[in-house]
Amino acid sequence: MRRNHLGQRPTPNGLFMQQELRQWVQSPVGQRVFALERKLVNEALQRVFGWQILQIGQWGDAEGLLTEARTQRRGLVTSGIVSPDSSLLAIRSRADQLAIASDSVDAVLLPHTLEHEPDPHEVLREVERILSGDGQVIVLGFRPFSGWGARHILARDGYPPGTERLISEWRIRDWLKLLGFEVTDARRYLFTWPWGSAAPRGQRFFETLGERAWPLFAGAYLIKAHKRVYALPPIRPRWRARPKVVGGLIKPTTRIVDRQR
Repeated sequence: MRRNHLGQRPTPNGLFMQQELRQWVQSPVGQRVFALERKLVNEALQRVFGWQILQIGQWGDAEGLLTEARTQRRGLVTSGIVSPDSSLLAIRSRADQLAIASDSVDAVLLPHTLEHEPDPHEVLREVERILSGDGQVIVLGFRPFSGWGARHILARDGYPPGTERLISEWRIRDWLKLLGFEVTDARRYLFTWPWGSAAPRGQRFFETLGERAWPLFAGAYLIKAHKRVYALPPIRPRWRARPKVVGGLIKPTTRIVDRQR
C-alpha cells in the first residue's frame, strides 16, 4: 500500500487488516513471537486472582494467552469474530468505548492492542474505568527503537500488518502514572530479528542472557501495573472545648453581647 502525497499511510479496511494480522501471527516469525509472549504472560498471571479477566484485542488464537489465567472467568473483547468453540466469553465492542460496567473487572490484558488503536490513551482510560479497586493491567508492545521498530518504519502497511504506531515503554509508563496506576513489573524480550523462517538456534539462551545483559537491544516489552486505590481519611467531628470553670463558676468572657429588650 503506497503512501499518499503527505507521506502518510492511507487507512486500510479494518477487516482486511485483521485478516492480514491473523495470517502474520500464523507465520513462522509470528508463531515465534506468540510462543514467547504466551510464556511471559503466563508468568505474569501467576499472581492475578479474582473473578474476571478480559483480553482486549485478539492476538493469536482466541484463548492462547489466557490459558493459565487463575480468575473464575475469562473474556475477550474484539471487533472481529471469535470461534464458537472458544471457552472465552466473547464481547464485541470498540476498545475505546467498552460496553462494560465500571469497576467490574479484576484484570485486563492488552496484547499489542494500543499499537492498533487510533486513540491508545483513550483505551487506557477505559481500562482504568472498568478495573475494580487494585485491579491489574498487562501491556505488551514492540519497542520503536529496535530492529522491530525499523522493520515497522520500512514496511508499507506497518509491521506487524495493521500497526498504527509503536509506542515506547516510557510513554506507556507516563500514561499509566497519569491514570493512577503503579507499575509493579516490567520485562524486555524478543532479542531476535524480525525475519526468518524458523526460531534461531539457542533462542531461549539469547532471551535469558539478553534480558540480563543487554536489555536495550530488546524488540518488545511487557508492563504490569495495578490500579491504586486511595483511602480517604475519616472525618472526625470537631468537639467544642468545654468552658473553663474558675472557683466553681464559668469563666466570664470579654465579648460584649448586645441585647435587645
